[in-house]
Amino acid sequence: MSRLARPAARLATGSAAVSRSLGRRAAAWVARGRRHDLTGWRAALGCWARLAALAFGVYLLWRIARALPALLWLLSAAWTAAAWRAGRPAAQEPTEAPAEAPAEPAPALDRESVRTLLLTLMGDGSGVHLRTVLAYLQQHPPTAPLTAGWTVTDLRARLAALEVPVNRSVKVAGVPTWGVRRRDLEAPSPEAAQEASTEASTAA
Repeated sequence: MSRLARPAARLATGSAAVSRSLGRRAAAWVARGRRHDLTGWRAALGCWARLAALAFGVYLLWRIARALPALLWLLSAAWTAAAWRAGRPAAQEPTEAPAEAPAEPAPALDRESVRTLLLTLMGDGSGVHLRTVLAYLQQHPPTAPLTAGWTVTDLRARLAALEVPVNRSVKVAGVPTWGVRRRDLEAPSPEAAQEASTEASTAA
């Protein structure tokens, strides 16, 4: 490529970009003349008036340029500067995208963390409904992504897998439904009971 080919290509590209930009702006200006409170040909009168004004402006500029030929130098210089700016090559993106940090996996719901959460949600009460627990899990990180789309049935199955006692008649605020009772959580877990039984039999 010769020394002049690169600037010429930039000017050609920029001129095309400037032409498209002016065309879009002119079309948008004409389209804004449409009346949306009218229908039929009356609604388009504003567009035709703006189109006529645009054509008259181009004709007037042509007559002025013919009367003052020196004005063409200024217009050419302005066009060249605009085309040069518009034809600037876009910044090249790096060939290799920076390595993204691996997304942290959603935390697993283990029995002890679930037990702590249930007792916290109970407060001073004797139990908590599963729908209350599910709403909390789905609205607070980091469990929100893990429990998205869960239903009460899904939560009940997960608690059963963790051996968390679930009862269908837990009464909170006078309403009985599926939930967890405090006395069931405060009872020793099956693992703890088995360990205690093993220790007792060993000591005997």
